[in-house]
Amino acid sequence: MKRREFLQYSSAATTAGVLLARSDAVARSDGARPNIIFLMTDQQRWDALGVVNPHVKTPNLDRLAKSGVRFSQAVCQAPLCVASRNSLMFGYYPSQLGVRTNEDGLRDEDCLPSPPLPEILRQAGYQTAGFGKTHWGHGKGNPAPSRRGFEYRAVPHGRGEFYEEGSLIITEDDPDGVNHYQKETRGYGPGEEGVKGYIGCTSQIPNREHRDGWIAEKCLEFLDSGVDPNRPLFLYLSFIKPHAGFNVPKEYEDLYDIETVPDIPQPPWESEQNTHLGAIDESSDFLGDRYKEWREAWSKMTSLERRRTTLRYWANCSWLDGYMGQVLDRLKKIGRLENSIIAFLSDHGEMLGERHHRFSKYCLYDSSVRVPLILGGSAIPEHLRGTTDDRQAELVDILPTLQGIAGIDPDPGLAGLDLLGDKKRVGTFSEFHGSGFEEEQPAPAYMWRKEDWKLILHLQGHVGDALSRTESTRGELYDLKNDPNEWNNLYDSQAHSQVREAMKTELLMHLACVWNRGPNYSRMIEQKQT
Repeated sequence: MKRREFLQYSSAATTAGVLLARSDAVARSDGARPNIIFLMTDQQRWDALGVVNPHVKTPNLDRLAKSGVRFSQAVCQAPLCVASRNSLMFGYYPSQLGVRTNEDGLRDEDCLPSPPLPEILRQAGYQTAGFGKTHWGHGKGNPAPSRRGFEYRAVPHGRGEFYEEGSLIITEDDPDGVNHYQKETRGYGPGEEGVKGYIGCTSQIPNREHRDGWIAEKCLEFLDSGVDPNRPLFLYLSFIKPHAGFNVPKEYEDLYDIETVPDIPQPPWESEQNTHLGAIDESSDFLGDRYKEWREAWSKMTSLERRRTTLRYWANCSWLDGYMGQVLDRLKKIGRLENSIIAFLSDHGEMLGERHHRFSKYCLYDSSVRVPLILGGSAIPEHLRGTTDDRQAELVDILPTLQGIAGIDPDPGLAGLDLLGDKKRVGTFSEFHGSGFEEEQPAPAYMWRKEDWKLILHLQGHVGDALSRTESTRGELYDLKNDPNEWNNLYDSQAHSQVREAMKTELLMHLACVWNRGPNYSRMIEQKQT
């Protein structure tokens, strides 16, 4: 079989070599494949969990962590939604897929690089049901965007860029609720991440009229009447918050006492000097102008006003934790937790006012790239339950891990590792290529992170003429153990030159090895067209 033919797939065909049963699968002694419960949030910081930060109230996720494995050093592959989520669901790095920004997407449904996670599990005999945000970004080039393996799909959007063919959509199911939500969030800005979106409010509409309330409601309805008793279940539940806007129900705001919420510490310098973030501000009008608006507003606020933004972010996390608890309770009631693996993660982090009142993501600092990652459930081996795994972990590890749990041999070309296996990474990788909303794409920035050190390499300016300016490559080196805020750049320090050069070499060789065994998706498209 030719490689191009191998890499193409259809919903009716099994991709060669992908669905072979594993003899070492994590399953019951009777051979039954575990139910896979996939819980996801959008823009939740790695430390926005009660087990990490005692200020945050997430009792359901805390119980999951205490009965499973929490991966303390996990990072995303790109600090923005579309690129991170495609990378997660296909198991390849953004540069391998060509999905690098929020304006990108795999637009040819007849020539995907490999089956995504829901299609792999559907082919393996799972019932696949997806509720909430996927953010594939694949609608622009496809007249009828595929559900990509989900048999049942409920989408919290209308018939636009993020619609998936045959899905239940919120604008048609509850138009009045959508109108009420839009009225409450009017003026919140693009993606609800303007100044008003981050200030937020105490919500005055019913919880079910929020998109996340609708997502949870449809998921619970499915669990009551739609589960196939004859197949294992893959349940994908992906919420839109704690991403701004911060219009939060009162009962979740009331969980917090603002007097105990700390203010966000700020660096001793006033502006970004020789950092990839400073370069992004200069080369991206979209991100640079947005940051100016945030900084101007928050620098005039009192400490109490700033702390209320943090409170509402945490309250969003508590709200979603409550929905996840309801879903887990319903799964237990119908017997689907007796043999199960439960994965919880987020697509990227949130700056939340750090580095002089910067919000959202769009950078390679820890608050943006580190993510919460927990594996729990009855299928977790006994000796791993209640543990914290400090190995370097990436979101691309989720796909091969879940394949292993389901008894499926993973594609050897995948970038990730099985998190329940014994292999260890030397470090973790993330990349940033701009938001996608720039007139010209900024030059890329690459991160190589270890437990105690982080390297970031970047160029100023735009990607178009970047090869002619490689001599002006700049870098950042941070001692994460002694400088967790990443305020003191040691890249030019002679005393740390050996660390810097060793990390450069590791980054180069890591990418060479990963890219060599993965797909060249652009070449596949060219071959198809010829």
